[in-house]
Amino acid sequence: MKPAFRRSALLPALALLIALGTSPAYADRCDDLAGQLKSQIDGLGVGKTAANVIYLSHPKAKQITLGCASRNLSNQLFAKTDGRKPTTAFLDLVASAAAIIFTLPKDDMRRGATRCVKRMGIIYGSDVSTRYRRLDMRCARTKTEASITISRSRDQ
Repeated sequence: MKPAFRRSALLPALALLIALGTSPAYADRCDDLAGQLKSQIDGLGVGKTAANVIYLSHPKAKQITLGCASRNLSNQLFAKTDGRKPTTAFLDLVASAAAIIFTLPKDDMRRGATRCVKRMGIIYGSDVSTRYRRLDMRCARTKTEASITISRSRDQ
């Protein structure tokens, strides 16, 4: 009597395990976001992924990366360009990428990035941190290059 009971309980459990074990593989949300950036921004290429960072490439930027969600941040966009003063084409690229990543209007992202870049100078220095539309924006420059980092805290 016992072997029949074990067999009847084992078969449904095995069927349930097989059904749940063969679920389709879902891509990481960050990889989906990188693919969405590539499809919506002309000239953007997706490179390697290392330590929750996806390296992107674009002719208007020296370096551009997409930081994936971590304990403290939901997402992060980092872009670097040659020259102390970023061009409008570079700011348009940053605004387009940030609009897709953070689901905000492109005009608002352009305004926030431009505001951050314009604050760099004699009064505020070469490293400026601002808040715009619940995003943390940090602009920095050296003698040869400028960078902007846009991120959103996990608690917002």
